[in-house]
Amino acid sequence: MKKWIDRMLGGDDKAARSEAPAAAEPGADAEQLSLEVDAAYYRWLTASSGYQATPEAEEHILDLVRTLAADPAAAAGLVPRIPELIPQLLRDLADDNVSAGDLARQVERDLVLVAEVIREANSAYYRPLQPVKSLDAALMMIGQNGLRMLLARIAFRPLIQMQEGGFARQAAPTIWNQSEKCALAASLMAPGLGAGVFESYLAGLMQNLGLIVALRLAGRASDEGKIPGSSEFGRRLFDVSRQLSATIAGHWEFPQDVVDGIAGVGRLDATALSGALERGDQIAKLRLLLDAHVVDEDDVLVSGSLDNFERRCLGKLGALDGAG
Repeated sequence: MKKWIDRMLGGDDKAARSEAPAAAEPGADAEQLSLEVDAAYYRWLTASSGYQATPEAEEHILDLVRTLAADPAAAAGLVPRIPELIPQLLRDLADDNVSAGDLARQVERDLVLVAEVIREANSAYYRPLQPVKSLDAALMMIGQNGLRMLLARIAFRPLIQMQEGGFARQAAPTIWNQSEKCALAASLMAPGLGAGVFESYLAGLMQNLGLIVALRLAGRASDEGKIPGSSEFGRRLFDVSRQLSATIAGHWEFPQDVVDGIAGVGRLDATALSGALERGDQIAKLRLLLDAHVVDEDDVLVSGSLDNFERRCLGKLGALDGAG
């Protein structure tokens, strides 16, 4: 696992660090609005399966997640490990001397991956002037960093989407959608905060893995498979499940800055990556709430909690969906 992650971290994101302005420190009002975004997102996510649980039932579920977060081996055992994705390709990605032709020959061994790369190159994120039809052209369009991000998405997708029955399975597609958006938003926020672009992207994909496990535990604790629907419980569940994600990331030997970044969200000792992840998470949640018509563009949750750069990022996530 460590070699797999190290290979994916081999790219250079220095050029990206100058693209985004430095983010301002959030004030008390912005922090309160962030809590309200979390509350609105949780209420929307659990609308079909939430119930009014007793405080004792809520605390029992949170204790289960905390206990699991303190046991790395048990926590990691509840989800499959990330598979090795075309090892030779990942080694080549870390080599700046490898040509686009060399990369193409590695990618073309997997027809599914070829289709994913060409689809990525034609996405609204890259906005090609003409449709990209060849693998060589697609790889030149997305570059090595784009290919690393694509491989990370492919690796993480089955971890969140392939779950047992119950609410966790029902919610998995939405949570994966939010994870993808969070990863992209966090990577866009990273340069202005001095965080690594790909590391922030990786943390965005990883942070919801603990939430899926926590939702499975919550569903098992209810006779009908439902989960507590209160906003306060949702906020606390997000916090403890993020610690669970950090525990699993550490057990899988993710880079320490990624582990610390996930664990540090909302803490006084938060790292730059924590800041990028926190802002990316909020932007992604707002994107889903806007698309579901839970909030409007002029809602204070949008206008009051995001600065101009973050609102442009929010719009970019919407443009990507619109082109899908």
